[in-house]
Amino acid sequence: MARPARKKAAPQATTEILVTPGQGGRRAFVARATKETRIAAAINLDGTGKYDIETGIGFLDHMLEQLSRHSLIDITLRAEGDLHIDYHHTTEDSGIVLGECLAKALGDRAGIRRYGAAHIPMDETLTEVALDASNRPYLIWKVTFSKPKLGTMDTELFKEWFQAFAQLGGLTLHVWNHYGENNHHIVESCFKGLARALRVAVEIDPRQASAVPSTKGVL
Repeated sequence: MARPARKKAAPQATTEILVTPGQGGRRAFVARATKETRIAAAINLDGTGKYDIETGIGFLDHMLEQLSRHSLIDITLRAEGDLHIDYHHTTEDSGIVLGECLAKALGDRAGIRRYGAAHIPMDETLTEVALDASNRPYLIWKVTFSKPKLGTMDTELFKEWFQAFAQLGGLTLHVWNHYGENNHHIVESCFKGLARALRVAVEIDPRQASAVPSTKGVL
């Protein structure tokens, strides 16, 4: 008599509590477990750009390291995902978790500059990123790639990461690649542009350190 098939157990929520280096600052920790991924991340908005990132996807690690280094946001992240299927779930869910961390660390968003923008040149490439930490998520993505793959990673997944990060982070986010030929340069300039825009937007404005930057009084 055949035994009934056993259901595959869902990953258990990670028990590892991640932290970022140093003391103080606006910090947050988020852990997320699904049947597809298990991810934990910790950030410090007032860091120095230190990172410790392992997603299992080398190119994604490289992009998130750029995000940390150029935003001065400390990021520690660990991800385990169904990479034997493809990179989609791990890429998207890492954006979700980091977006949740951002929103949690920002709290009521009092005192922040709120808006940030950057133009990033990389050799033949120029990308513009503008954002509003408005708590009203929206993504405009004007980025195209000449090839479907960048190494082993599908280029369409980069939009998925930015969409997830903007949605959970509460960002109105516009990313516009004006021109470029090298796909590596194009996507890296998008992450660096996001980093530099975030660096400005989440900084505390000393002229209104306790005020929410909106005439509504709330974001």
